[in-house]
Amino acid sequence: MGREALSLMQGTVDVLILKALTWAPMHGYGISQWIGARTDGELAVEDAALYQALHRLERKDWVESEWGVSDSNRNAKFYTITRAGRKQLQSEVAELRRYVAALFKIHQPA
Repeated sequence: MGREALSLMQGTVDVLILKALTWAPMHGYGISQWIGARTDGELAVEDAALYQALHRLERKDWVESEWGVSDSNRNAKFYTITRAGRKQLQSEVAELRRYVAALFKIHQPA
């Protein structure tokens, strides 16, 4: 029996999407598959949350989109990270690292 995917912390969906797009332009399904593959299925983004985040990132000019044809020969919107998106990703990753380091300090033996 497989393990259930972990719940995502608030704010991590944007980081996951931006990181995925540093590899290559992708459509929503591709981003979702990339996240699942890179985390060995430990993290999954629900479709609604994924597309809400993509639209939000596009409004902030952190990603750009363009219509194209997917591997399955269907029309799909492909997303690309912008320069501002790369800068934001660096900032958010630094913040997440600080957060995780603080959590581990709490869980160290006294």
